[in-house]
Amino acid sequence: MRYVFCTMVVLALILPAKSAAQTPVIDYHQHLFSPAAAALVTGDPNSQGISARDLIALLDSAGIQHAIVLSVAYTWGKASRAPVDNEYERVKEENDWTARQVQQYPDRLRGFCSFNPLKPYAFEELARCSKEPQLQQGLKLHFGNSDVDLDNPANVARVREVFAAANGYRMTIVVHMRTSLDNQRNYGADQARVFLDELLPAAPDVPLQIAHLAGAGGFEPETASALSVFTEAIAGHDPRMKNVWFDATAVVRPGMSSDELQQITARIRQIGVQRLLYGSDAAANPFTYPRVGWRLFQRLPLSQAEFHVIAANVTPYMRDLARR
Repeated sequence: MRYVFCTMVVLALILPAKSAAQTPVIDYHQHLFSPAAAALVTGDPNSQGISARDLIALLDSAGIQHAIVLSVAYTWGKASRAPVDNEYERVKEENDWTARQVQQYPDRLRGFCSFNPLKPYAFEELARCSKEPQLQQGLKLHFGNSDVDLDNPANVARVREVFAAANGYRMTIVVHMRTSLDNQRNYGADQARVFLDELLPAAPDVPLQIAHLAGAGGFEPETASALSVFTEAIAGHDPRMKNVWFDATAVVRPGMSSDELQQITARIRQIGVQRLLYGSDAAANPFTYPRVGWRLFQRLPLSQAEFHVIAANVTPYMRDLARR
């Protein structure tokens, strides 16, 4: 199988031999792409996308039992791309396609709905997803793709309303917090404080998962600055952080220096490994295949006991699936 072959080649080329930590029970950050969405993103009209069958093969290669599949329907409303015709219809189609894919493996996969929260159809789509059995567990928001500007009070007010509505539907929220790189939005501690002070309190009753350790993959200075707001809140036993988890999806990248790996490790220990989740991201290239991603993550100078805790973490929104 091509996925397994590519994975083995990448492992041999970039990763030193080491004793393997326990394989994660759950991959908390995966994406599928319909052929239409893949064509939109890549510009290749012949793209076949990434299906549930593809993902299951990758999970099996890594020895991972379950995954959260975060719909990429939000990409149909990407702010920095020219608008598409019948945008809301395309958003619904992508969410529905994701639901059908996940339904093929109900004991392995859990789907989350998505959309651009600033769009006029946001509340309608949230309500619709809340009634869809394969999507009603959670909502994925991508601030960068949707150009949610945390310095814009109107944007913040709108997202706060979406958070509150998702809380009312008891839907877990997964947030890619990093603001738009395309539009060069400000990002760091100031924006993270807006999130903590104004958005997080709007969803007090549901778990919230902050993706990529509050960044966009890798660990740039802006990510470290934003994350410091949350580690300080955790250290101060801020009650607003009681339901907050962090995924470390694509944070460790090939070629990172030992200093960078030490910095990430220090932040993870400040967060606490008990609320740290493993994620691989979309299998767009071999470096984000689950098996490779987990081996890359193991480059961090964490102890085997710490890796064990991270690998075994099961959030409230995955407990029933993990028992199957």
